[in-house]
Amino acid sequence: MKDVLRAFLATLLAVLVYSLAGGAGPMLLVVLNAFSVVVLYFSVRRGEVFGAFLGTACGLVQDSFSLGVFGVGGLTKTLLGFWAGFVSRRIDVAPFFRNGLFMLVMSVLEMILWVLVTAVVRRESLNFHGGLILLQPLVTALLGSSLFAVERRFRARGSRGA
Repeated sequence: MKDVLRAFLATLLAVLVYSLAGGAGPMLLVVLNAFSVVVLYFSVRRGEVFGAFLGTACGLVQDSFSLGVFGVGGLTKTLLGFWAGFVSRRIDVAPFFRNGLFMLVMSVLEMILWVLVTAVVRRESLNFHGGLILLQPLVTALLGSSLFAVERRFRARGSRGA
């Protein structure tokens, strides 16, 4: 139950970040995907089922912000959460470099799936914002792996102080 509350609060934080980033500059939303960071973090921590459910919720919330087809983000984030949780249970993604590489691969796969699904369901051509959207997986991986590094540091500091 504690993880559900944390995931809910993290999703609310992602909504806040998404809203503030959109207000600061719409191009910031092209490179920053706070919802993917939330899904990746909790999928690695809690596994594929938790990740899939959280991915669905985060994807649909993100879809509500966009003018695109509702459900595409929900589908891609569901699969992101499931596969991130599934793969992270089978390989050790704890070291910083491996964690960053894992998150980069998962983010790239999510983007590829999003592009493919969006190309199928939309009539208009996709807007890649001059290629700027290709930075999104890199930024997601950096933020996600940094979040794990900060968490590890706090845990280490807490265990030394106890």
